[in-house]
Amino acid sequence: MPTPPFCGNDVHTLTDLNTAGAAQALAMLDGIYEHSPWIAQTALQQRPFKSLPDLKHQLQLAVSGATELRQKELIIAHPELAGKAMVSNSLTVESTDEQSRAGLTQCSQVEFDQLHALNAQYNAKFGWPFVLAVRGARGSGLTRQQIIDTLNRRLGHAADTELAECLRNIHRIAEIRLNDRFDSEPTLGAELWDWHEALAVHSDPVFKERGELTVTYLTDAHRACAAAIAQFMKDAGFDSVHIDAVGNVVGRYESKYYYIDSNKPNEFGDQEAKNLKNTTKTAVLTGSHYDTVRNGGKYDGRLGILLPIMAVREWNRSGTRLSRALEVVAFSEEEGQRFKATFLGSGALTGHFNPAWLNATDADKTTLAQAMLHAGHPATMDAIMALKRNPADYAGFIEVHIEQGPVLNSLNLPLGVVTSINGSVRMLCAITGQASHAGTTPMGQRKDASCAVAELILFLERRATTDGDSVGTVGIMNIPSGSINVVPGRVNFSLDMRAPNDKQRDALVDDTLAELAAICARRGLSHIAEVTERAAAAPSDPTIQAKWANAVEALGLPVHCLPSGAGHDAMKLHTIMPQAMLFVRGENFGISHNPLESTTHNDMQLALDAFKHVVEHF
Repeated sequence: MPTPPFCGNDVHTLTDLNTAGAAQALAMLDGIYEHSPWIAQTALQQRPFKSLPDLKHQLQLAVSGATELRQKELIIAHPELAGKAMVSNSLTVESTDEQSRAGLTQCSQVEFDQLHALNAQYNAKFGWPFVLAVRGARGSGLTRQQIIDTLNRRLGHAADTELAECLRNIHRIAEIRLNDRFDSEPTLGAELWDWHEALAVHSDPVFKERGELTVTYLTDAHRACAAAIAQFMKDAGFDSVHIDAVGNVVGRYESKYYYIDSNKPNEFGDQEAKNLKNTTKTAVLTGSHYDTVRNGGKYDGRLGILLPIMAVREWNRSGTRLSRALEVVAFSEEEGQRFKATFLGSGALTGHFNPAWLNATDADKTTLAQAMLHAGHPATMDAIMALKRNPADYAGFIEVHIEQGPVLNSLNLPLGVVTSINGSVRMLCAITGQASHAGTTPMGQRKDASCAVAELILFLERRATTDGDSVGTVGIMNIPSGSINVVPGRVNFSLDMRAPNDKQRDALVDDTLAELAAICARRGLSHIAEVTERAAAAPSDPTIQAKWANAVEALGLPVHCLPSGAGHDAMKLHTIMPQAMLFVRGENFGISHNPLESTTHNDMQLALDAFKHVVEHF
């Protein structure tokens, strides 16, 4: 007699799925992707799955490997939000639950009419229904206003952009359904998500009133964040917690051999204790920054603080002590928003705190030293230099950070292993030609500076692309006293060139400057180019990078390695000790330094598990 198929509301295990017959296995995944059993059929060919994240990834690969027509059919299989299917009670069980959790079944008439009109506009533009994972990044449900705001925003997308965003949301819907189906709710990830929300209540004046997150160095909001982080550490069970002379919040969770040094009872025999003590003196250092850019996101920097704190809490709750101590530092400043100085927090730990910074002033003419004194810090170089760490005391530095880019998002991967933090060169440049009448100057006799810059921009785009992982940007371009009817006689512009290693970066810079000179010579123009900033690349330590890769692999996920184009505190620590980073996927195409910056409770849970694995195997 054939075994009956599993019911849609059964709770399964991965072992059930891996060992079930083909029909049973397909029934277990019924409804995970709306009216599209072909996705499960394709993914099930990859059994046995190593983990639930592996199953999710194989399902996503089935979709990404399909034709665009089939992908669009998948999108069309989804019902409109608060649409006819909901009103007529003809939604699937899963869709009914999701729309109910988001309160769409309780829409006011105004909200219902608004959604109906927006859905009509959306469908007319794209030809498919608006798809949104209405249970959101935490899995507990978006508000109706958040749904309406998202629909409004996504109406502005191009068709290819919106196609990708619909598919990403479909994968998120499937992920949450799999959480339910396999009783695998990422509870720690959800709590970590809540911690970020709690820390985000602190924001500088004016920004707070506008509902925006801005925390700049040593403001009242900044000090409130430091106090909150210190309390998180104390509640988690750190052995010591303090705020240092530059506002860093430092917590330390001692190793299982700590009490040997204190001559206190321990579970090891004397000889074993002595042997272990001699090999585990160095600690693991981790952390990131808690200041933000103006109107920024909730996860940049802060994920790398709160996640290690939660790891310590879990070890402490289970009575676990590790072979190495873990020191977590919430760096007080990285963004350079209030004073003309960056990496104040991590720079103090590496001995790179510039004394001239104490005299730097903010927009209100308050000096950095005055701000420090107001915050209760000594504001002396002696106190700051005393914070410098001895590299011999540490086995290395690790940092978890939201990616701040679109790579992981586009690959449907929650985690990425960082190979290097790109080195960069920034320049301020100008090309000078001859301003002249736009109507009377023949095209062949112009000295148009803007055409030269345009030519250089296109060259930089082509040249950076040939390197792979190099990037080049002209982010500022202006025409002094420009007029609609005047051929531009001068253009001021910037150059930002980055690459994973200094040799590759310098080759990009040299080629770009050579092309700038050639363009100007050919067009009869002059130019200047001044280097304003040069930052060395910070390649990841191969041994620590391998530990991150092993941790990702242990989760059943493919290991994707990528460089970081953005700067991080790890760049500073790199100058005195080995370092390597883990990236966590960001939502909304990986946007960062923006209120749309986000990540999910599932991805945070995976990052937490990877972090624990690395520290436990250091």
